[in-house]
Amino acid sequence: MTLIEAKNLSRTFEYYRKQRGLSGSLKSFFHREKLYTEAVKNISFSIDAGELVGFLGPNGAGKTTTLKMLSGILHPTSGQVQVLGHIPAQREKSYQKQFALVMGQKNQLIKDLPALETFIVNKEIYEISDRQFQENLDELVELFDMRDILDIQVRKLSLGQRMRCELVAALLHKPKVLFLDEPTIGLDVVAQKNIRDFIKKYNREKKTTIILTSHYMEDIRELCERVIIINLGQIVYDGKLDDLIKKYAPYKLLKVVFNENGIKREDVKKFGEIEELSPYSCTIKTARNKTKDTAIALFSSGLPVDDIVIDEVDIDDVIRQIFNS
Repeated sequence: MTLIEAKNLSRTFEYYRKQRGLSGSLKSFFHREKLYTEAVKNISFSIDAGELVGFLGPNGAGKTTTLKMLSGILHPTSGQVQVLGHIPAQREKSYQKQFALVMGQKNQLIKDLPALETFIVNKEIYEISDRQFQENLDELVELFDMRDILDIQVRKLSLGQRMRCELVAALLHKPKVLFLDEPTIGLDVVAQKNIRDFIKKYNREKKTTIILTSHYMEDIRELCERVIIINLGQIVYDGKLDDLIKKYAPYKLLKVVFNENGIKREDVKKFGEIEELSPYSCTIKTARNKTKDTAIALFSSGLPVDDIVIDEVDIDDVIRQIFNS
């Protein structure tokens, strides 16, 4: 069942150019040069119920603009979009009760009050009954293991704790669609993993449809089977993450550790293209269909091989290839 459908969606922003100096400022009172920039250009995609889709692209690619159009914050310049059968730009109350938008760089929590106070405010905004509110809150607090921080002033919480509270605030009304814009930005490694584990579990158990933007490739690798990549306002890839890697990275990396010092390039170059080399280790590019054979050959070569790890190419490198192609 398709929950999100965008057809030929575009968004153009107006801005003005001002000449330099005081004279330029004075002239701008009478005449300003109007310019336009296309943040999103004629994109189309659909997302089914329960999907968790990664929405990727460099800064300024159009990711956040797209999420804002899907949530109704921005009106499209042209094209059509429907989410849960609603047109987001109409901002119908019945639609606003069925989605949530979490932006890692913006807060909905009231900093001078405990997080619980914001939860109570959201209860009234979304018209959640007392019983349903308590049930939802208890469930989310248990999932996040955060009962001990509910009564602490938000400004005194760590960044990771605040993000957990932001997610709870967004999920209290059990949205059917969740837009996550950089939910792990600025968090330490442990906090990032905790947020990822929660998102994965919530998607699996609640079948909530999620669109996730992130610059952390570990988020995408851990959470998303499908990715949509946007660059300069246009979609350049829409498909499975595994297929993306296979298409743009037709090789894997063999990370070889030796138990003796003094390994030289001449000793290992016949096994493939050398990415990195040190006296005790090397990283070798090898074709996907020859990975196992190459590993066996290395073990049988007489070289002092202690261990071999077969790894995928970093998704950052794959996406970089797409943008440069």
